[in-house]
Amino acid sequence: MQLRAPAIVVASRPQGETAVIARMLTAEAGLVAAYVAGGRGRLLRPVVMPGNLVMADIRSKSEGQLPFARLELTASRGPWLSEPLPAAAIAWTCALTATALPERQAYPAVHAALAGLLDAICSAPSARGWVEGLVAYETLLLREMGYGGDEAGNADGAGDANWYRGRPAIADLASGLEILARLERPVARYLIAETRADVMAARRQLCERLARMDGQSDSRGES
Repeated sequence: MQLRAPAIVVASRPQGETAVIARMLTAEAGLVAAYVAGGRGRLLRPVVMPGNLVMADIRSKSEGQLPFARLELTASRGPWLSEPLPAAAIAWTCALTATALPERQAYPAVHAALAGLLDAICSAPSARGWVEGLVAYETLLLREMGYGGDEAGNADGAGDANWYRGRPAIADLASGLEILARLERPVARYLIAETRADVMAARRQLCERLARMDGQSDSRGES
């Protein structure tokens, strides 16, 4: 494998004393895992954070070998990781992507949608500016993985599955939360392995924070 391309870091885990295994989403090659030497060091630790955009130089000598990667940071999500709601949104979308997609299969629409969603999370003045994008992203993943048809919806007891086959319209944060609640079961069943309860915990944490934000907004409106 020899690839130099823009990539989105969606996961990283320690490897040995100083390295990490980074999982990155590229438009051309899909989800790629690679060994990043020094990834736990002072210089590269901020680079391999999930959500960051990087220029990745990925190379391996054989098809079965774990590639090595050199990464150059192009956009950091670090400033938003200290804010609870954006941090939870970034953590969930990256964990979902890393868990749901198969390795080395290109999904250019997913890559573009994730990049747009992360930009919205980091630039919108409030969650109302990106919650529709989050719903659309989960819906897109279900469709791209082949679970956007009537059988998937009926299997979940949701009746007609057309509500998540396309892009649901969202009037406000409350309606966004309602659709996210309806999406939870198909996302958990079809995109997240049953053993990855920690991944769904990230989604529940995000939804709880969104619900608190919506409740605070309602209180201000009533006062």
